[in-house]
Formats: sequence, C-alpha cells, structure tokens
Amino acid sequence: MIQFMENQRHLVRRFFTSISKRPPEAKDVAWVNEMLLANEFELWKLLKPHDQRHSIEVARRFTDLHPTFTRDQVAAAILHDIGKVESELGVLGRVVATIVGPHGTKFRNYHNHELIGLNLCRNAGSSVETLRLLDWSAETSRNDSIVKILRQADQI
Repeated sequence: MIQFMENQRHLVRRFFTSISKRPPEAKDVAWVNEMLLANEFELWKLLKPHDQRHSIEVARRFTDLHPTFTRDQVAAAILHDIGKVESELGVLGRVVATIVGPHGTKFRNYHNHELIGLNLCRNAGSSVETLRLLDWSAETSRNDSIVKILRQADQI
C-alpha cells in the first residue's frame, strides 16, 4: 500500500512538472552532454523538454545519493526513460495510458518504454554497464544496490 501511494505521489508530481514546455537550462544540457556518449546525447535530445528536465533531476538526485558515481551510472540515470520517445504521447496521452493500460501501439510503447529504451541505448553504443543498469527487468537487477539507488532517484 505504501509503495502504491508513493507511486501515485510521484505520478502527480510528474504531471504538474510536465505541463511546462520550458527547456532545461543550458548548464544542465552541457552537463548531460559531458556525461553521455555522442550517440546517447543525440538520443537524449529527442526527448520532450519536460522529459529532459526529469532525466536531469533524476541524474542529479542519483549523484547526490551515490557520490562515488561513474559516468556509466549517470548515463543510465539520464537515459532511464529514453524509450518514451517511441510512444509519441503528450502529457494527457500518458495520463490516459497510465489509467487504461497498454491498449494500442502508442500506449503499449509507453508501458514498454524501459525495454524500448534499453534497445535504443544498445543501438546507440551504450556501455555494457549502462545497459546492465537500464535492464530493470533482469533478475540480477532486483538486488543490485546501484539499480535500487536509480529507482529511488526516479521515485522522489
């Protein structure tokens, strides 16, 4: 029940921060560019501004929670939602997709964004470590302390 409430709180917060179309600050984009490989950065630029801001927030929280981070770990934090580019849903479409589930291609892509993102990053040449951290469905990731920190940074 507590996990459900935390997830709902996270979704409500994401909704309200998603309304703004304001791009991330230039200093934050420069930091993302430093943390990502060239092909990863090209992928990241495909995200909508609110998703870019969210990815930066998650990565900054991750680095606060895990000060001895590596570039590969920060790349995973930045790219954790990259698969959402495939759903092509706006804010309201995402709300509907969350409520009704994976019916139709766009809603299915939205619900499968983690696997889609993993494949996009694999095709972009992400490191083995970044890919390992993005594979939240893997049995080994359930007990991985870095994956737990990534998830925690995403849920705040």
